[in-house]
Amino acid sequence: MKPVDPKRHSRETDRGAERPVGHSTSAEPTRAFVLVPILESAPRAERDDSPSGAMGGASRTAEARLEEAVGLAGAIELNVVGQGTVRVAKRRPATLIGRGKVEEIAAIVRGEEVELVVVDAALTPAQQRNLEKAWDAKVIDRTGLILEIFGSRARTREGRLQVELAHLTWQKSRLVRSWTHLERQRGGVGFMGGPGETQIETDRRLIQDRITRIEKELVSVRKTRALHRETRRRVPYPIVAIVGYTNAGKSTLFNRLTNAEVLAEDLLFATLDPTLRGLKLPAGHMAILSDTVGFISDIPTDLVAAFRATLEEVTEADLIMHVRDVSHPDTDAQAQDVNTVLSSLGIDVEDRTHFIEVLNKIDLLDAGERASIQAAAERHSPEDRPIPLSAITGEGVDTLLTAIETRLLGEVAHCSVALDPANGAAVNWIYERCTVTGREHDDDTGEILLDVDVPMKRLAEFNQRFSKELRAEGASSGAS
Repeated sequence: MKPVDPKRHSRETDRGAERPVGHSTSAEPTRAFVLVPILESAPRAERDDSPSGAMGGASRTAEARLEEAVGLAGAIELNVVGQGTVRVAKRRPATLIGRGKVEEIAAIVRGEEVELVVVDAALTPAQQRNLEKAWDAKVIDRTGLILEIFGSRARTREGRLQVELAHLTWQKSRLVRSWTHLERQRGGVGFMGGPGETQIETDRRLIQDRITRIEKELVSVRKTRALHRETRRRVPYPIVAIVGYTNAGKSTLFNRLTNAEVLAEDLLFATLDPTLRGLKLPAGHMAILSDTVGFISDIPTDLVAAFRATLEEVTEADLIMHVRDVSHPDTDAQAQDVNTVLSSLGIDVEDRTHFIEVLNKIDLLDAGERASIQAAAERHSPEDRPIPLSAITGEGVDTLLTAIETRLLGEVAHCSVALDPANGAAVNWIYERCTVTGREHDDDTGEILLDVDVPMKRLAEFNQRFSKELRAEGASSGAS
């Protein structure tokens, strides 16, 4: 195992825990040890300890994985008093890691009075139970930790329902481990099973009943969201969804673009509940910008399913803006994890016409790295060009806004109309949905003469609305 420095803390470890997951009953933060198992004998795709066996492709360094795991612990303000990695030549069915390492960590746990051990891997119920006995401390795996974080971050009723659904689904399969009080149940007359068996079945049924109720409530949530989306289509403003790995700077960029005040902290999963705001584009068009929960590697399948109502905002978006932290050493692996989640939602990540890749945090790069990223971006075609920027300083944001507008408008038809100045509704419709390239006032007729670039997807509606107002030279204009 990598040498552990008990004095080493993450940047968030000195703050009090909002909802301790350890044994501590005092006001002090739960003392935690973070352990990252690194599988040496597994195929490359499995070395991230993905519960599904593989997240595909880009590998991560042990240091980066440890830093992320400590960051996850910091997200619920655990007091990380120790951290380390352990090389695993072969998965042990009972404890995942070897007996010698289990004993070595047990000594650290005792010496540092650790109350909670976070194992950054997927543990079976038996492995979790055995490690808790060996270390005499609470043990949670990566899935359990993410569920704790999401539970502490949810603010809306919808968010809480989705977190509870994911947690109950996960807990249902772990009743044998979690519900230690069942060992005190004793079978009497009519009880043919072992100790606690009937109580376990009762608890499993109660959990399933609650899961069924939550799923019904979330069906109502999906219907409400669908109604909201239908209302927005009638406005209609295009939807731009921000996605990205957690802590990539999505909320900071969201605030920069919309002048909003969404929580933006240097924390993993600082944003959980989706937020929508109006976005004004350079030529005056309006769009709706949606900030979504950050993605992460090895995100539990049940959690993705539970948050499908929220993530439908992404699937329904006209444009997806993938924000990447290019200053992070594992930026390529993070991008691949985001694409994996998007693919699981049925989004074609190969269709780049609906994506803009945003290379955020260039302010953290040195001059050589920035020049390299800029040069690489310039080698792409305009239709698929990444946008390097800094959400903190604002550098590159104007370029991004122009790119968003270009992508949303797409191919346009050049038209000219003559409008009655009293028809303010028609003038507003054109300004909100098209690009006005010229405006004149006819002194003889009093009409407003507009030269307009009409998006091809709105051309049929435009022609229907303004068939009488179209000027002959405008009606015959071609598309560009």
